[in-house]
Amino acid sequence: MTSRGTGRRPVGVLDVGSNSIRLVVFEHDGRAPIPIFNEKVLCGLGRGVATTGRLDDGAMADAHRNLARFAEVARSMGVGRLIAVATAAVREARNGPDFVAEVRRQTGVRLSVLSGAEEAKTSALGVLSGNPEADGVMGDLGGASLELVDLGGGKTRKQVTLPLGPLALAELAGGSLKKAKTVVVEHLKQVSWLDRLAGRDLYLVGGSWRALARVHMAETDYPLKVIHAYRVEAAAARGFLTRLPRRRKAQLKRIPGVTRRVEALLWAALPLAEVVRLGKPRRLVFSSYGLREGCLFERLSPAKRQQDPLLAHATELAERQARFAPDVDDIIGWLKPVLPPSFPDRLARAAVLLGDIGWQDHPDYRAEHAFWRILQLPVVAIEHRERALLALTIHVRYHGHIEPALLASVRRLLGPGDADAALTLGLALRLCYTLAGGDSRALADVRLATEGRNLSLTFRGARRRLAGDVVGRRLEALSDALKNVGTIK
Repeated sequence: MTSRGTGRRPVGVLDVGSNSIRLVVFEHDGRAPIPIFNEKVLCGLGRGVATTGRLDDGAMADAHRNLARFAEVARSMGVGRLIAVATAAVREARNGPDFVAEVRRQTGVRLSVLSGAEEAKTSALGVLSGNPEADGVMGDLGGASLELVDLGGGKTRKQVTLPLGPLALAELAGGSLKKAKTVVVEHLKQVSWLDRLAGRDLYLVGGSWRALARVHMAETDYPLKVIHAYRVEAAAARGFLTRLPRRRKAQLKRIPGVTRRVEALLWAALPLAEVVRLGKPRRLVFSSYGLREGCLFERLSPAKRQQDPLLAHATELAERQARFAPDVDDIIGWLKPVLPPSFPDRLARAAVLLGDIGWQDHPDYRAEHAFWRILQLPVVAIEHRERALLALTIHVRYHGHIEPALLASVRRLLGPGDADAALTLGLALRLCYTLAGGDSRALADVRLATEGRNLSLTFRGARRRLAGDVVGRRLEALSDALKNVGTIK
């Protein structure tokens, strides 16, 4: 089987962690890997390792059964390459090598046991893959370990692995949260470079910490349920982590995505609270990219690593689903006179690439469907504010104005003037698509210009025939948004 529309075979990552085992099959191994299969089972391989030094027999039996299923799923899906890694529990257990050998015998899968340093670096590469501009410290909390890595300039620097995952911490502390705090502080005080976090961002990876993000979203009634790039100011995080022990478990279990993590929440919150207290970050930034995405990223060519993941994903969507093949450079050049400052070049390019995303939907629903789809796209390297900007822009491209209810749903995400900027660019794209049925080559003979308070369209030669009534109305709408007067020449 090849990935739809790419001609490339899927690639899989099998992650044997201390708490969970997960298989993720990605459509391909490019710069913007999109999962087409994602399944997790909680086997608890790391339970007991801190005190016994061995993987539990029952946990291993569960793991072998589920790994056999995952291996068969990968074969059925035609996975071209399966990257299989094991982390802290298998690494630390005396019978870890026996477990790895038995996995090989039963499934044919070669498990690579990552060292602490390899695990830390791979997770950090995953964060950089999803946020190339990351500057701060990554914290990846697994079931048995916590990896901390200093990030900056697109590179990993200082790093450390600590036995502070919820399973290991609970065992080391004998089930006492009070003693666990002492254990955490003792380990963190040995990280001599933790002060590098001061005033910078703390990038959070791991299922238990993502569950904390979901709890905070529910507590603050946050309008978007996308974990990647969710941000919490450090002061707000400290207050939240202080309140968490007083929350009722029954209440927490009703939050989607938290139910199976409730028992681990306090054990996960404790090392986070101490990293925040000792490291003094500016804010917490949650990442949906981590170890598995890092496994793919480190195998990419240097040229592919340099690609913008947002634009790579938007380009793929445009190639597969749009009616037209827009020349992005031509369209951006044509739109330049009216491009709002709120749209940096990469975001404006993403808007152009996604401008035809809704054409297959029913005309009565295109604008709304495009809004929700873009707001919730599984893309990275984009802030939540930028998601809202893009979603409103493409909504306007189809609808001609901003629906008040949709604006209200994302107003908390927007900055001053953002709604007006989305309206302007959306109307400009609407005019652009109208001019020649999406054929960007026609733009070479149609000039959009501003002079003073005048917005004009100037046609050359036979292209003057494109200046119909609909074009006139859409130029007028754009002019009104800019508080200009529109003219056709």
